[in-house]
Amino acid sequence: MQAIVSDYASAPISMAERNILDFAVKLTRNRSSSREEDVALLRRSGWSDRAILDVTLIIAYFAFVNRIADGLGVELEEGIRGTP
Repeated sequence: MQAIVSDYASAPISMAERNILDFAVKLTRNRSSSREEDVALLRRSGWSDRAILDVTLIIAYFAFVNRIADGLGVELEEGIRGTP
């Protein structure tokens, strides 16, 4: 698990897991760049439409909550690292 947290790209995970993590990073860092092709790749990797919806909702929720916290000046607890 720590290998995924520190650098998922070099972690011993399946291609399907790597694809969904790539999607999460892309949606988090540059949400307007996501395309139907990204979803098609996830489907080809074996992810169901429900799983793709679930991961998209989770990513969107975290982005939403982070923006609220940032807007209100909420400080992170010690030992918690924010996203770049």
